[in-house]
Amino acid sequence: MTATNGSSHVSNDRPNVFIHTNHRQMLGALVSQYSMKRQAANPDGFDVHLIEHRDYDFFRGYEGREYLRDGVSRVWLNDDLQSFTPLRFMPPELMGYQGRAVVTDPDVFAVGDVMELLNRDMQGNMIMCRPRSGAKGLEGILATSVMLLDCAQLTHWNVRRQFDQLFERSLDYADLIGLKTEDRTKIGLFEHEWNDFDQLSEKTMLIHNTKRRTQPWKSGLSADYVPADKFKFFPPLRWLMRMRRRLFGDYAFVPDYKSHPDRSQEAFFFGLLRECVEKGVVSEDFIRGEMSQNHVRHDAFEILDRVAPLAA
Repeated sequence: MTATNGSSHVSNDRPNVFIHTNHRQMLGALVSQYSMKRQAANPDGFDVHLIEHRDYDFFRGYEGREYLRDGVSRVWLNDDLQSFTPLRFMPPELMGYQGRAVVTDPDVFAVGDVMELLNRDMQGNMIMCRPRSGAKGLEGILATSVMLLDCAQLTHWNVRRQFDQLFERSLDYADLIGLKTEDRTKIGLFEHEWNDFDQLSEKTMLIHNTKRRTQPWKSGLSADYVPADKFKFFPPLRWLMRMRRRLFGDYAFVPDYKSHPDRSQEAFFFGLLRECVEKGVVSEDFIRGEMSQNHVRHDAFEILDRVAPLAA
């Protein structure tokens, strides 16, 4: 089921999972949607919706305009791999600011039962998530790529208003995405296994192929994403990266996608995709179309032919 500009298709009387996506990550989103139900003990106990970038006209009005990201001006491109990210704040609106929801990126796949997260004791918090890793984690930045939401406490979330604020320069994208403008006392933390960054272990509940360059369904394709600034605390390199973008474009010198270093994660994704094809969730024609647009690696069918079936 696809969530659209209205909330008529979304019931706030039951738990919901939302996967936000765009045209470049549609295959991942469909496989993610399938995985949430596949891994659940009671798949009829919750609904899973896609929130699609193409359904929100306001994005198109900002094409090519500059906004603030980590204090630096960046150009908004609707064709970018991650142009869907502001939509991770949409579920409360879609649910009429009632009920409980999980929202995930389209490159997050269920290994365990997401209903365990939906039923989690939030201890009065409005949001539960995990910290970012690396330097951003040390800064106290939170990972919003998977969140458990108490929608009744998030009436201040309005995606169109927040998106407008980015271009008015009254809100920095990094602060929005990292929840730096939220009341930290109302945000709880859950275990990393609910948003496992490129790690698949016996404890993993949701695997997140968060390193864009090694997403298993993208190997060998040209880069279609804008790298994050990694030189925040060393201005000369940051200026150099900014000049590179202005002279040569956002994707210039960005390395091509490569194979994921953990073959088990590739096998898990393609095992899910194989089941999606066998059950008619995803058609072979759809995959061919995604390959022709360079959204999916060109040897996808070869991998599907040799991948081992997943355990029931």
